[in-house]
Formats: sequence, structure tokens, C-alpha cells
Amino acid sequence: MSQKNPLANPFLTPSDMDDYDPNSMPVEKARQFIKQYLSPVQHTETLALRDSLGRVLAANILSPANVPNYDNSAMDGYAFNADDIIADKPTRLKVTMTIFAGKSSDIALKSGECARIMTGGMMPSGADSVIMQERVTVEDGNITFTETAKRGMNVRYAGEDLQQGRTVLAAGHCVRAADLGLIASLGIAEVSVYRKLKVAFFSTGDELAGVGEVLKIGQVYDSNRYTLHGMLNRMGVEIIDLGAIPDDPALLESTLLAAASQAEVVITSGGVSVGEADHMKLLLAKHGQVVFWKIAMKPGRPLAYGKIQGNNDNTAHYFGLPGNPVAVMVTFYQFVREAMLVLMGQANPPPLPTFQVECTKKIKKMTGRTEFQRGILFSDQDGLWKVKPTGSQGSAILSSMSLANCFIVLNESVGNLEAGSLVAVQVLDGIV
Repeated sequence: MSQKNPLANPFLTPSDMDDYDPNSMPVEKARQFIKQYLSPVQHTETLALRDSLGRVLAANILSPANVPNYDNSAMDGYAFNADDIIADKPTRLKVTMTIFAGKSSDIALKSGECARIMTGGMMPSGADSVIMQERVTVEDGNITFTETAKRGMNVRYAGEDLQQGRTVLAAGHCVRAADLGLIASLGIAEVSVYRKLKVAFFSTGDELAGVGEVLKIGQVYDSNRYTLHGMLNRMGVEIIDLGAIPDDPALLESTLLAAASQAEVVITSGGVSVGEADHMKLLLAKHGQVVFWKIAMKPGRPLAYGKIQGNNDNTAHYFGLPGNPVAVMVTFYQFVREAMLVLMGQANPPPLPTFQVECTKKIKKMTGRTEFQRGILFSDQDGLWKVKPTGSQGSAILSSMSLANCFIVLNESVGNLEAGSLVAVQVLDGIV
């Protein structure tokens, strides 16, 4: 490594990498290796509750009171005391009051009495049960039960949902729509969340042309920045797009340093494969500590991970993704996404949902590597979920990702499969 490298080597003593082999890294091993060096951003901010959707909580949400904060009826019906039920005799009670939701009564029920009560109405003193209005007959201000009742039925007790002081949502939880309502039910108007993760990215290569330009011979449009922008936007991070950078050492260096100076994560596409221009590899060695891998996977075999020092004291996590469009997306979802969730404050982010279904087409595959084939998950005429490949699985066929709603995940031990075989699928809908 260059003596100009300002970073100490963070990879000298990895805790669980005694068998580390940069030429054949299993997918799960690579995930665990990366996770060792991640810690969430430390800066927090306070947001109005409505603005916190998709953000990660930086502090526990504690219940300031019991929810509900009083015993109330779960049904429209009649509140009564179960002591008035006499075995083997019809229960007949006098209606003495009506209680609406949000209202209470300071009049206690006496023996033989009941209260007409609406859903959410506060239970009156002397009552411990509610019978549904459909389960009684009403005549001359009295009710008669038409079915057997029991003590405590149809009552929501104070603290039944949440008890005062209880942790409702823990720090590290990503706020969802249901959480907004839950927090609002506690009367909490503001929450503490981690600051948005800053992510800078750029593409590399002389062959790249911008959208709207006329292609020259040997050029391709830079699609990777658009897919990266979309994937990052779905994650709710602060995006810094630094463009497509040609294979010019000085320009690549200035762009890399600018990215590392202003972001917690730097992502590049292209320039990390064997046989490509060495500019990026030399720059990464000069300004950071980066490990280059050949992952035992398809697509996305080349991958680089490490840390880069910017022009200031900022150090950014670096992910060098392959140049092929599908490989960019596969490596992002298999490695970068989970790492970024940890950096965003989720200590143990949930993996992509995976389950077993029947594959309706035969699959060709070599053993010894994990493959992420693009698949279409569908429900057959009997309502059973099945999957089929999208067709050609080349790493440059970006249309396969547009067609797909899942990855068909085939691990190292799996070889060719016949139609009807069970395969693991990772659902992408809601993620991509």
C-alpha cells in the first residue's frame, strides 16, 4: 500500500475472517465481513411526527400514559355487572343512563341496572362487562339477554394496549405509516431520528454518454446512475450525484476526494474488475483501505469495499460495484442496502423476504457460486405461488430487472434444476 494512505488498515484483524480468500468470497461471508465495520451515523435531529416517515428512531418512544387511559366499551351495547347474572335464569336489567364515546358518568350502577353505552364510552362505576346490543331484546326501558354472558366481555381495560413507561418503539426502528398513528395516539408531536445518511455516487468510464447525447461509436448511455439514484431514493438517503467520470486519473481523484469529503458512503460503478483501467484501484490504495473481491456469485462477481479519506477529516465507507447494469442492482441489494440500513441506525435490519416456491421452468446453473436470477413470481389458477425466470439472465440485460419482481436465489450447492423444482425467491416488490 502507498505510504500516502492516511488510513490505518481496518482489515488486519477481522474477527471471523480467518479463512478470508479474496479470490472466492461466499456471499454470506462477504455480508458478515462488511457488517463488522459498520456503525450508525451519530448526528440526530428532532422532526415533527408527520415528517418522520421512513426515518430511523434515535431514541426509544416511551408511553407517557396508559393506552387506553380508562376502561371503555369495545362494542355498542349495554354495560352491566356480571354479579347480576343468575345461572339458569334469564338476565333482565333496567337501563338507567346512556354513555357516548368521549363521555363519562358520575352515577354508579346499582344492582339490576345497566347503561346504554357506545364503542369507546367510559365504563361506569359498578359495571365490569358489556353485552352487544344485538344480543339483547329491549322492552319498556329494560333489556333481556338473549345469550349467555360472562364477566369482562367486550371491555378494553386501561393500559391493555400500552402501559405507562413501556417502550413502544425502540431506537433503531424505521418509522412506518402505522407507527405514525401509534405515536400520535400517545400525544407525542415530535420524535428524535438519525440524520439522513449522505451518499455520493458516480460512474466511471470513457465509454459513458449522458442521456440525451448522441452516441458515438463504442459508447453506451450511463444507465447505472439512474438505477442507483432510484434505489437510493427509495431508501430515503441524501443523494449526491457526481456524474459520469471519464478514465482521467486527475478527474477521478478529485471526484473521489470530493465524494469522501461530503458523504458517509461513496458508491462507484465500473473500474473494479480485473483487466479494467487501474486508475481507480491506484487511487483507492492511495486514499483509503479497500479490499477487492471476487465474490462467488453471478451476476456481480467483482466487488470492492473499504474506507476512503476525503480532503477533510471525513472518512467514508466505499462500495465499488461492477459496471454491468444488472450486476450493479444485484450487488446493491445483496450488500450495499443492508450495510446502509445499519449506517442509518438499524442495528439488525430485516433481510429481504425469502421463501420457497415451485419453479415452472428448468434452470441451468453451475455449482460453486450463488446465482441471483431474475424471476417473475405469480399466482396460478389454483392460487398457488410459483416462479419462472424472466428469460435471458445476462448481466447487461437491464430489461430483466424491469420484468422481475423477485430474485431466484440459487446457492453454491445447487446445479441444474428441472421444471417443478422448489427454489428460494427474494421478493423485490416494495424494495426496487
